Amino acid sequence: MLTSLSETDELARAFKALSHPNRLAIYLELLRYSETSIKHSCCLGDIIRHLDVGAPTISHHIKELVNAGLIQAERDGKFLRCRINPDMRDRLGAFFNASPT
Repeated sequence: MLTSLSETDELARAFKALSHPNRLAIYLELLRYSETSIKHSCCLGDIIRHLDVGAPTISHHIKELVNAGLIQAERDGKFLRCRINPDMRDRLGAFFNASPT
């Protein structure tokens, strides 16, 4: 299951970030987008259009998701592209699929 205190801390940060409804909605939107798009990334504007939340609020939540290691964000000209961090997605999946010991 969990092998170290640092791994436990990282998962705790991820769960804390996802505990906010807007951040969870953003993460789920990015998951949906990564499964339906060849690019596996989404522009900040796409997220704003799909969720009824203003740009400054979305930007704050994106920063929190990046800091928790859940997503990756990079500048593409004047756009901010976001994508799921596949390593953390896999770790979350392994956590939820693990048998209790």
